[in-house]
Amino acid sequence: MATPPQAASTARWFRQRFMPLATHHRLLLALKSALAGALAWWVALLMPGVAAEFPYYAPIGAMAAMYTTVGGSIKQGMETLVGLGFGILVAFLVTQVAAPNMWTVALVVGIGVLVAGLPRMGAGKDLIPTAALIVMLLGDQDPNGFSLGYFIQMLVGVAVGLLVNSTLFPPLHLNGAVNGLAELRSTLSLQLDDMSAAILESWPPEHQEWSKRGDGLSQLSRKVHDAVALAEVSQKGNFRRKINRRDVNADVDLLKALERTTFHVQDVTEILASAIWDSPDETPVSQSTADPLSNAFAACSTAISEWDPESESYRVAEDAVHELQRALNTTARKDEAIQTTASLAVSLRRMLWAIRT
Repeated sequence: MATPPQAASTARWFRQRFMPLATHHRLLLALKSALAGALAWWVALLMPGVAAEFPYYAPIGAMAAMYTTVGGSIKQGMETLVGLGFGILVAFLVTQVAAPNMWTVALVVGIGVLVAGLPRMGAGKDLIPTAALIVMLLGDQDPNGFSLGYFIQMLVGVAVGLLVNSTLFPPLHLNGAVNGLAELRSTLSLQLDDMSAAILESWPPEHQEWSKRGDGLSQLSRKVHDAVALAEVSQKGNFRRKINRRDVNADVDLLKALERTTFHVQDVTEILASAIWDSPDETPVSQSTADPLSNAFAACSTAISEWDPESESYRVAEDAVHELQRALNTTARKDEAIQTTASLAVSLRRMLWAIRT
């Protein structure tokens, strides 16, 4: 019998591995895929002519067209049909020369893999050698009829998949973008707040967590970038975008500004951490500029959190950076600590400029 710590560890492992399967979007995609496969099979059984002999390819085509976004489904479905067409063409050309044998199998696979390397083949590239091999080996008695039936049923499946995915609750991945942008702003704001406090602590500061967040900021920025890109793609071909009129283009612009801000916050983090732990001086930030610098960090933190160039917090941040600059102008320029503070002031101004633009 597992002890409580072991049971907790097992439960945590289970959640980490399997909880992603229970997300709303994954469950919806699974249900729609199941429905698309069933409908494709039903329609395939009704097809006349040679296509009626190969109904099992229709559900495969439906699965090939299922994607997390409508635009992605259209793209993936079309790429699948293009790849299938190339595979059928490769098999047709080879079978005109020789019957199926170990050498023609090798030739079909080799040519298929080479053709799959063509630019912009997308999702259909892996289907080219497979389709060529299927047509040559299974359609030996009637390659033309088999190719036609194979292509028609795959086309039916892709069409059914696109129809289901585009009409049955087509997903708009907006929440991930909205929440991600808010989280990134909040994280950048927290980073500046922590550094603001560190400047006024006894040196070196007791709290060092902020100095180790550089990589975490990069990872979070990339995560939010992917979320915004997914939200942008999910609107393409999606009728629900007319109901939910969120301006994803504005989110893209905000993301670009936040990415610039993230770079400046990382730069400030590296400069301040280096000044604190690598400087031979006990006070790597000049005493005359410590208070204005801490105030500027705190004010810029609030401005980033609210992200409104017309707000009072933005004007306060501008005034705080100007006050810091005045303190620098009245202090000896040759002081190494002053040079560090001047570099920090430049980065703070650039953060405010990112909000303004």
